[in-house]
Amino acid sequence: MHAFSHGTTSSTAVAVPPSLALPVIEELFPRQLHPYWPKLQEKTRVWLLEKRLMPADKVREYADGLCYTDLMAGYYTDATEEVLQAIADYSAWFFVWDDRHDRDIVHGRPDDWRRLRHRLHAALDSPRHHLHHPDSLVAGFADSVLRLYAFLPRTWNRRFARHFHEVIEAYDREFRNRTAGHVPKVEEYLALRRLTFAHWIWTDLLEQGAGCELPEPVRKHPAYSRPALLSQEFAAWYNDLCSLPKEIAGDEVHNLGISLVTHEGFTLEEAVDEVRRRVEKCVSEFLEAEREALRFADGLADGTTRGKELSAAVRVCVGNMRNWFSSVYWFHHESGRYMVDSWDDRSTPPYVNNEAAGEK
Repeated sequence: MHAFSHGTTSSTAVAVPPSLALPVIEELFPRQLHPYWPKLQEKTRVWLLEKRLMPADKVREYADGLCYTDLMAGYYTDATEEVLQAIADYSAWFFVWDDRHDRDIVHGRPDDWRRLRHRLHAALDSPRHHLHHPDSLVAGFADSVLRLYAFLPRTWNRRFARHFHEVIEAYDREFRNRTAGHVPKVEEYLALRRLTFAHWIWTDLLEQGAGCELPEPVRKHPAYSRPALLSQEFAAWYNDLCSLPKEIAGDEVHNLGISLVTHEGFTLEEAVDEVRRRVEKCVSEFLEAEREALRFADGLADGTTRGKELSAAVRVCVGNMRNWFSSVYWFHHESGRYMVDSWDDRSTPPYVNNEAAGEK
């Protein structure tokens, strides 16, 4: 069975391989796209160049085809243009950071990684003081974080920082696992994946998209937190499903399928089936949780101005949780990031810079 989407970067219909096709997404999760998307793509491309996050030739050849802005424009569809631009630039930075992390492992650069790790922690706590750091990845991070910190109260900023400190440390655990060739067991992997995929960061950014910081009792209420988690688990596990060939080629150890084969005795085919089963379960459980979340939002409208504001914000956040399903789904079939069969070297993405970077 083939499914088609008219890609945002071209007019060519995108065919989804039958093994990765999810008819429920194609039928029940219509794709949304923020109207600012064309300008978003253009400005993020310029930002990548200005911040020297990718070489100019790679930006020209690959940036649009990687579809990083498409992913965010399909997610936070209710955000203001300024907020969406800040989120999209931060997201593009995150992908570049992920690639640097991978190359530091592949090329055996533990000292470079250690320096970068400490500098990112420092930039997160004081971004203004790192805007002109000689390592372009640190300076770009400082710029994107400082912009994100401008929209909501300091309590949101502190929460975002706390969550991203955890992401940095999780990336360090991945570095050590890959260096040692350690494949985490399934439960260990799932806990680590929630951090390296930055579940809590993308969930925090839902509030930026809604223009409202949600109080803790709302954020932590199961009616809100459950669909938020399911949307992120879907994204992480669908990514595992789609990126498995790329990660096997690159000697990765972090993939649910790889953990199932290594520790649970699954064949590769059985592991793919199990990951797909978990992905489909996320979708069906989200549809139930979404209904409960919307009832929860209705209950927040208690006749006060604040209640009305919170009810509307939760509805926006839940709508954007829903958007994440279709945006992630189509991203994996449009982005050059996963087209491993078209690369000259299946273990080396053509859009990465293999050189060591940063101040020595």
